[in-house]
Amino acid sequence: MLMVIRHLLSIAALPFTVAVVIPTWIARRNGVRLGFGPGEPRILVQVAGLALLIIGLFLFTASLRRFATEGKGTLAPWDPPRQLVVHGLYRYVRNPMISGVLFVLFGEALVLMSKPHFVWAVLFLAINVVYIPLIEEPMLAQRFGADYAEYCRNVPRLLPRVQPWDPERS
Repeated sequence: MLMVIRHLLSIAALPFTVAVVIPTWIARRNGVRLGFGPGEPRILVQVAGLALLIIGLFLFTASLRRFATEGKGTLAPWDPPRQLVVHGLYRYVRNPMISGVLFVLFGEALVLMSKPHFVWAVLFLAINVVYIPLIEEPMLAQRFGADYAEYCRNVPRLLPRVQPWDPERS
């Protein structure tokens, strides 16, 4: 039960704020409302946005599950995984959870047909492009040492590998 509470707190503090609270605030501030159509091109864009949302939720939940089961921790920097997570989606890309949140944000922008939401998605991407290599990765290197260095040599930060990395064969 304690692990569930830890995960709920970390989700509420981080991805929920980024993907729900801030986009809701943006929508209210800019008068953005959900509406479908008119016209086929707009509906197709919104359907593409819905597909991005679904992909993003899949990436996020699969990553969160790995953090809980394999990493024995949460997504929060104050309660990080105790074990290096290198299986599942993490065999293809080092940051599938951030990728999932980005898919959600860009999906929201398309579903809502909202330029302010698109700007928020780009800003979140830019923040992570700076934060991950300058802050997150050095902390992971310090915590996990040679195992993390080997992982970084084999798995790209943002663009996924075509073939999964096998940590057992490296």
